[in-house]
Amino acid sequence: LAALVFVVFASSLPAASQNSYDDQYAEGEEAAAPTPAIEPAQILPMPRVTIYPNDTITEEMLANRDYFGEGKGHAVFKTHEGLVGKVSKQTLLPNAPIPVNAVRDPFAIKLGQPAMVIFQSGTLMITGTAVPLQPGSVGEMIALRNTDSNTTIRGIVQADGTVRVGP
Repeated sequence: LAALVFVVFASSLPAASQNSYDDQYAEGEEAAAPTPAIEPAQILPMPRVTIYPNDTITEEMLANRDYFGEGKGHAVFKTHEGLVGKVSKQTLLPNAPIPVNAVRDPFAIKLGQPAMVIFQSGTLMITGTAVPLQPGSVGEMIALRNTDSNTTIRGIVQADGTVRVGP
């Protein structure tokens, strides 16, 4: 009875599914895998040499190289203009695309070096000296220690190397 059920079941399957595994994957025969389309190369700036953290990137450190798209979708620099003058936050290896988050602007205010602090409200302007408790780039808010009152204040780094506090 079991043989009869198997024969009835096997005869009800489509002809293609009756082939055994060995028939489909016989030795020596491999299914042809589709060949992926080769994407055109992008020209990206890449380091010529290893760039270490806190190194300022110069034009001589970069070269344009072909990039064939492994890992597309990552935010990387497309031109030299956005890189030259920036500072590396991590080790950048030769011939590898440079991620956008791997560099930063140079610090306008350095840790421990006295900085001029400016408070301005309307026509009133007060200046003083403070010691930065952290380095900062233009536009960043940093903490400083007021040397006169020994209190901690916060301000925004300006392009001229001063720190603006207050409104």
